[in-house]
Amino acid sequence: MEVFDYKDIAEDEQVKLVAIKLTKHASNWWEHLKKQRVREGKSKIRTWTKMKKEMKKKFLPQNYLVDSFLEFHEYKQRNLSVEVAFHHATKDEVLDIPLPELQGLRNLKVAFHHATKYEVVIHNIRLPKQSTVGDVINVLKTKVELSQPNGELRLVEIFYHKIYKIFPQSEKIENINDRYWTLRAEEIPEEEKNLGLHDRLIHVYHFTKETAQNQMQVQNFGEPFFLVIHEGETLAEVKARIQKKLQVPDEEFAKWKFALLSLGRPEYLQDSDVVSSRIQTSDVYGAWEQYLGLEHADTAPKRSYAVNQNRHTYEKPVKIYN
Repeated sequence: MEVFDYKDIAEDEQVKLVAIKLTKHASNWWEHLKKQRVREGKSKIRTWTKMKKEMKKKFLPQNYLVDSFLEFHEYKQRNLSVEVAFHHATKDEVLDIPLPELQGLRNLKVAFHHATKYEVVIHNIRLPKQSTVGDVINVLKTKVELSQPNGELRLVEIFYHKIYKIFPQSEKIENINDRYWTLRAEEIPEEEKNLGLHDRLIHVYHFTKETAQNQMQVQNFGEPFFLVIHEGETLAEVKARIQKKLQVPDEEFAKWKFALLSLGRPEYLQDSDVVSSRIQTSDVYGAWEQYLGLEHADTAPKRSYAVNQNRHTYEKPVKIYN
């Protein structure tokens, strides 16, 4: 921390100062690390240098230097060259790729959602800037385990627990923003490849209702997903498929409510309602889109890439690979 360069803070006090600033998962990790070192007979971590080293091992992916350089390269430094600015940021650490080669690359963080295993794996895909989404998918196929040999992947843009875009395979990756949007890769289910003439592919989101300033507001959470709605299918039939997909226990699922939402206003459905007859015919994304909402309590712990062992929190455990 640069503040240590300007203030006369003893080394052991530096560790305490950083520790009290840690929150949630990081704070739990630090407490666990201290206890683990006691059990193993190791000395206390008393310097910021040592603490920083342990934090890097825990929280930074192995190729973070390359990622950091690519970010620096996208933002031209006003008074420093990219190389000088990056050197000041990383000091004596070494890149694994020559700078000229890095300047022509684009790094994307892609979350792969396995079709049958309840987990998410983060992959860092590094390709030339002129590459396409199709190239990203081809690289992913060499890294991930598909549920079947001929499985097809798609790349989806997620923001605030909503689906905003399915990327065409021809789109150039230099135009994709993965800093504020989550890029999700997933297998395309066979059911979606063989849609009937009157079948509809809709978005399904989890939501809760909260009151703020005397107004009801809808808050989305968890993992959004696609669902095929068949012609003439009732809500009761749709609910049965959703419960099977999410593996929700009967007692909990009985508390859920189902609604079609647009502009944050829920229109609740009854089991006998024919869902396809209530869905808008136009494909609209963003605030105007209509989606099937699953209203229930958000039981997921507030975490940042922490592995969650509770299967019914509707956010999959995360692994980070490079």
